[in-house]
Amino acid sequence: MRPLSPRRTQELLAEPMSRASLRLALMAKRAGSYARALQALPLPRFPVLAVAVLGSTALYGTSLGGHTPAVLDAVSEPLGLTIERVDISGNSETSQIDILQTLYMTGATTLPGLDVVAARAAIETMPWVESASVSKVYPDRVAIEVVEKRPYALWQRGRELMIIDREGEEIVPYATTRFTELPFVVGPGAARDAAELLDRIEVIPELTPRIRAYVYVAQRRWDLHLDNGVVVKLPEFEPLEAAARVVRMDRDTRLLSRDIAAVDMRVDGRMVVKLTPEAKERRDAALKERARVMKQAQREKPV
Repeated sequence: MRPLSPRRTQELLAEPMSRASLRLALMAKRAGSYARALQALPLPRFPVLAVAVLGSTALYGTSLGGHTPAVLDAVSEPLGLTIERVDISGNSETSQIDILQTLYMTGATTLPGLDVVAARAAIETMPWVESASVSKVYPDRVAIEVVEKRPYALWQRGRELMIIDREGEEIVPYATTRFTELPFVVGPGAARDAAELLDRIEVIPELTPRIRAYVYVAQRRWDLHLDNGVVVKLPEFEPLEAAARVVRMDRDTRLLSRDIAAVDMRVDGRMVVKLTPEAKERRDAALKERARVMKQAQREKPV
């Protein structure tokens, strides 16, 4: 027997794949013809036959190499199962247009061809989306429900400003005039550990409205920057108790309304008040004048 040439060998090896592709094309064409014919049939025979055609088509397409979505779309369109309406709920920060674009990027145009698992996974990659559900509502509707992440604070990391959730996960860069009421935390590690302080300090309502920034120092302790420029330096341990002491002192002596720069609570049992440069200058001048007066009085005092 004469051996086959290499070219003939390749042709023979390629023949089964070509025949499979041909069978697939013929099957889709015939199925479309069947579907159009089924539209003219009276109920209840039409649903039964439609299910049979779709089921057999799906199995056959899958057996030929993963062509199920394309085959289902080709068969389903004549049956009136094209996606005509998409209902979206639960979104406020994520636009409907972005969700629709993400849905249509899955490639399906009919309900049978839509992979709801893949569609849900794609939507859940969107920045604001915490979770999503995608449902088919026959004959022509898709229902999408999203649960969005809740903004918890603004986090400054170097020159970057991010909106973060309660767990400290970044949501999106801050590029809006909204969310100005969120706590403002600053420094490495601040996003991760902010909730531990922010949740607890709410029990001191006299202080929290005055705080403009929570600065995390060395990822160990917090400085509170108030609206009048005063900085309250909290200790690493029991910071809430230290903050409460400052509020009690302010209630009795109006400490935080005085001409001071900082209240240092880092040493247990001690409160160190730092004056502003102007107040320090006035204080030094007053002490100097007092010393001068006392010295003059001693000179004039009779022996």
